Amino acid sequence: MPKVLLLHTGGTLGMAGRRPHGLRPAEFHRTLRRRAPELFELADVEFELFCNLDSAEMQPELWSEMAAHLHHRLDGVDGAVVTHGTDTLAYTAAALSFMLTGLDKAVVLTGSQRPLGEIRSDARLNLVDAVTSALRGPREVTVCFDSHLYRGNRVRKVKVSEYDAFESPNSPVLGTLGVEAAFAPGLGRRRGRRVLRAGLVPRVFLLKVFPGMDPQLPLQLLPHVEGLVLEAYGAGTLPVDAQFGRSLRPLLAEARRRNVPVVLTSQAHRNGVDLGLYESGVVAAGEGAIGGGDMTSSTALVKLMHALAHHAGLERVRAYLERDVCGERTAAP
Repeated sequence: MPKVLLLHTGGTLGMAGRRPHGLRPAEFHRTLRRRAPELFELADVEFELFCNLDSAEMQPELWSEMAAHLHHRLDGVDGAVVTHGTDTLAYTAAALSFMLTGLDKAVVLTGSQRPLGEIRSDARLNLVDAVTSALRGPREVTVCFDSHLYRGNRVRKVKVSEYDAFESPNSPVLGTLGVEAAFAPGLGRRRGRRVLRAGLVPRVFLLKVFPGMDPQLPLQLLPHVEGLVLEAYGAGTLPVDAQFGRSLRPLLAEARRRNVPVVLTSQAHRNGVDLGLYESGVVAAGEGAIGGGDMTSSTALVKLMHALAHHAGLERVRAYLERDVCGERTAAP
């Protein structure tokens, strides 16, 4: 039988408990064999406990360790499934996509909205679909949820209490798993052999622009960060008029002076940033802002962490952020 590594990191899928004390991480392997025995008919599943956390506790240091572990273990299996809590799953999937390039095996992340041990859980089907995708799906980092397979660095969590918790608004699905399972080719092996680039610099900050924001607050952040993601309006617009004293132009200028890269993403879920479309975007670009295209804010944040770890100097960081590395942004026409 084909071999699949099942790397458990925690999350709702493996939790137990009820109100008022809440769900908490629990023993998982026995529940897996009891509640999803068909997994072991699909493949020789090698279960490993990486960690057992509520995904709110997931951190960049664990991403680096996870990437290194997967890089080592992929040589002995035909694919890998990572079980993960849904709250930070999109961040982890994006991080793994940048740290594991040139994949020749699929790495599929999945989770659930209800624990595997509950009667109406979605965990069982998600696990079956994830193992199927690890064996037959595209050789890249993906997310399998509610019978759909998504590129890992393109997803966002959009629902808390429904089974279709994820969507990929700016990238088509890579697979549908209904009566039949159908998969798109994905990235293929366009980056050559598998390479591990596990370093990250977590001293970055994500800030959502809003009307009335005092620019002095983010200005005080700059001495303490090495990179900044601004979630701007629409196509990348933000206040640059000094009339009310809330222009963000001084923030961008000071960031450039300090060699702190600033990436602009959009609060709109569909389409993306185009800094040449409106005057404020042109001003932002003139002050050194980097357009994030149609990257999600979570992906842009993780990619910035990765860029700072592997590229020296602002211009090299900029070049890395502006190009499509592993399908995370649509290339400019």
